[in-house]
Amino acid sequence: MVTYYVLVDDVFKALADPTRRSLLDELFARDGQTLRELESRFDMTRFGVMKHLKLLEEAGLVVTRRHGRQKLHFLNPVPIRLVHDRWVSKYAEPWVAGLSDIKQRLERQMEKVFEIYIKTTPERLWEAITDPEIRSTYNFGAGVTSDWKVGAPLQMGAPERDLLLGEGEVLEVDPPRRLVHTMTALWGDDVKAEGASRVTWEITPVMDTCQLTVTHDQLRKGANDQLYGGWPMILSGLKTWLESGERLTTPGSLMYAS
Repeated sequence: MVTYYVLVDDVFKALADPTRRSLLDELFARDGQTLRELESRFDMTRFGVMKHLKLLEEAGLVVTRRHGRQKLHFLNPVPIRLVHDRWVSKYAEPWVAGLSDIKQRLERQMEKVFEIYIKTTPERLWEAITDPEIRSTYNFGAGVTSDWKVGAPLQMGAPERDLLLGEGEVLEVDPPRRLVHTMTALWGDDVKAEGASRVTWEITPVMDTCQLTVTHDQLRKGANDQLYGGWPMILSGLKTWLESGERLTTPGSLMYAS
């Protein structure tokens, strides 16, 4: 329970400042910006912008990635999704969560980065990612099956409902640290037309906790936002299941469950 309250304190502290909210708005408008790009939009010193970004990183609302010599900043909506799932959704009408999902899916970029901390072991987290039965508890009710060897195929679906929702190929396997695979969405003609993208799972132990970073890239510029819009709910459900043994019941979180 402590991890949730620490999360909320950090998130609310980060969001209390209008400049930090404006920085998140800038990343919402265009993800993956450098410090130079961000500071050019604010009437303050480079050091001032860096301090605000550092607080946003500490709250988990911003994730950074290096591309060559550049350090890029990405909006990470997972902490806000966790707050929503724990304290808001149980009191709100279903359409409120639906509107929240629509807002989160408005961005269309080439690369999306999501980060979350889960109190578990790397081995248990790896199992939750690769075991189809466990995966279905937080992945909208759909499991992912593969023998998890390089070059092996994978399929995402709900066999009991005869639904094939996605397929791909395993590219890298390094248990329990790193998993890379392609994914082609098949749940509708609009997403089928997008072709394959790439998903990278990276697990980093932090004392009795794991930092999980999911990078969804090789997305077409302007790709259909259904491809990546569900990650905040998926990762929120993964954390909830591993830390409490319970499933999320927010609208849509088990849409393919039998």
